[in-house]
Amino acid sequence: MRKQLAPIAALFLAIPAAAQNAPPPAPSLREIVDQVSQERLHATVERLVAFGTRHTLSVRDNPTRGIGAALNWAESEFRRHSQACGGCLEIVRPSDTVTNARIPTPSLVEDVVAIQRGTTDPTRVIVITGHIDSRVTDVMNTTADAPGANDDGSGTAAVLEAARVLSRYRFPATIVYAAVTGEEQGLNGSTILAQYAKDHHWRVEADFNNDIIGNSCGADGVCDDSHVRVLSEGVRADATPELIAAQRSRGGFNDSPSRNLSRFVADIADEIAVGLDVRQIWRTDRFGRGGDHIPFQRLGYPAIRFSVAVENYNWQHQDLRTENGIAYGDTIDHMDFAYLRKVTQLNIAAIAALARAPMPPEPVVEGAVSTDTTLTWPIVPGAVDYIVRWRRTDASNWEQSTRHSQTPGQIMATSWIGNTPSGQLIGGTSDMGVILHHIRVDDWVFGVSAVAADGSESPVASAVPGGAFEPWVNPPARQPR
Repeated sequence: MRKQLAPIAALFLAIPAAAQNAPPPAPSLREIVDQVSQERLHATVERLVAFGTRHTLSVRDNPTRGIGAALNWAESEFRRHSQACGGCLEIVRPSDTVTNARIPTPSLVEDVVAIQRGTTDPTRVIVITGHIDSRVTDVMNTTADAPGANDDGSGTAAVLEAARVLSRYRFPATIVYAAVTGEEQGLNGSTILAQYAKDHHWRVEADFNNDIIGNSCGADGVCDDSHVRVLSEGVRADATPELIAAQRSRGGFNDSPSRNLSRFVADIADEIAVGLDVRQIWRTDRFGRGGDHIPFQRLGYPAIRFSVAVENYNWQHQDLRTENGIAYGDTIDHMDFAYLRKVTQLNIAAIAALARAPMPPEPVVEGAVSTDTTLTWPIVPGAVDYIVRWRRTDASNWEQSTRHSQTPGQIMATSWIGNTPSGQLIGGTSDMGVILHHIRVDDWVFGVSAVAADGSESPVASAVPGGAFEPWVNPPARQPR
């Protein structure tokens, strides 16, 4: 794990005192996540199961059954939370008409989304998603009961609970809470939402996809309620041949923004200490499978998936039945709501930490045929300090680090932590930089995080080709960094 140098701030940025229904400043991350209610999570999943089926192509005009009723209920929950925070949530329903192998007739696919606008950096966006649709063994069966308790009532419950808890506070960045549909028909709802983000010029810093996060035991009797898997891509999904060539030369396959987002979440788990550790899975999704974070990755947005430590395949994509004494089907009695609470707490803590911190920097590293290494990056709005980090090329997590105050236009002497050689801080009117004396660029991977005045720290952005937290394909054409 990377060494956390900046203390976690006790306060968030509150909206002006004159604003109506202004919430109090937010407490510590641990105090925030202690507000997550296991009972509410259970009630939410119970209500979702009561819709019978939430298949994307199920009935839309029945008030008590099917995907239409489920979406309307989710919207009503968002509106209830918005009313409690004085109208702080904007509710939208992005949609499109979709046809594919699992949607043979052109059909409406629709999401329910609540937007909590940031106070000072509203175009910077953190998204949390869960898919509200469900299925049985035959993905084309639109009428059979498909409770979808864990897959993915659990993720939808986490989204709604995040909206309830976090809407009580104000953050510099925007938070988006989304219940998406069409996941089982080909990630359609998340594709619609990712395109909506692009069309509305959101700078998506992170998408947290929560899918199957509410059970702790597998069919083989293996149980684990103390870990959650966080899956992240290595090679960026929006990588071009130009970027791949640059990474082959200079590295970067293990330093995508999504991978550094995974490292960031692992650190947050250590910090809030709710009895849940992150098991980082360094592949895009589970073997041969996919989820709603992938459409965000395709557009160049950092995105990760949360999923249980131990899946039970008897309770996924199954008709409700009992065979040879084995119960099949995704029912609520198979869930572990104490575990679901911990995963939801981790999501909420990580979202809050991201939303109050600055955007990660965009560092560039130089040092070929030199005994020194130079890192430079544009000044980040809202940052007062930066933490430079580095690790051996075969190390999993950051090993060395040092902190620098933002002093553009000055050259300052500084000393490194521990026994690391002394270095030099450089700056300009719009750039920051550090010279690492006697640190050879060949042997290390470097990165930089940004720190706000309240101590909130961004994820690390690696100084590798494609390491910046922004889409790689971003006209005009750009050079590999």
